[in-house]
Amino acid sequence: MDSDKTPAIRLADVKEILNAEVVVGHDRLDTEVTGGAASDLMSDILRNTKEGALLLTGLNSVQVIHTSVIAGMAGVVFVRGKRPNDDVMAIAREHNLPILTTEFNMYSSCGRLYSKGLKSIR
Repeated sequence: MDSDKTPAIRLADVKEILNAEVVVGHDRLDTEVTGGAASDLMSDILRNTKEGALLLTGLNSVQVIHTSVIAGMAGVVFVRGKRPNDDVMAIAREHNLPILTTEFNMYSSCGRLYSKGLKSIR
C-alpha cells in the first residue's frame, strides 16, 4: 500500500470508531467500506450511490434495507440508538447485509468516521 493512500476502513473499524453494536452480520466485519453516506431520504441514496459504501441513517424501516441492497451498500449504521425490529433484521440477514447501531447522532457519527479517513461517496 502506498504511504500517501488512506488505509482501508473495514466494518470492524466502523464498529470501533462509533462504539457500535453489531446487530446483523458479525461474520462480515472484514468487509471494506468504499465511502460513506448519511441520509434519512432513501431516494437520495438511490440517486447518489457508490458500491460498497456505508449508510448512516436514523430511519428505521425495511425500506432502508431494500434500498441498501439495491444500492450495493456494504452495511447500515442506525444512529441515535435506533434498534431495528425483527422484520428489518430478517431481511438484512436474508440479503447478508450487516447492520450496526450506535448511540452517536448522525452528525457526530459522520465526523468521527471522516476524521478516521472514510470519505463521502461523492
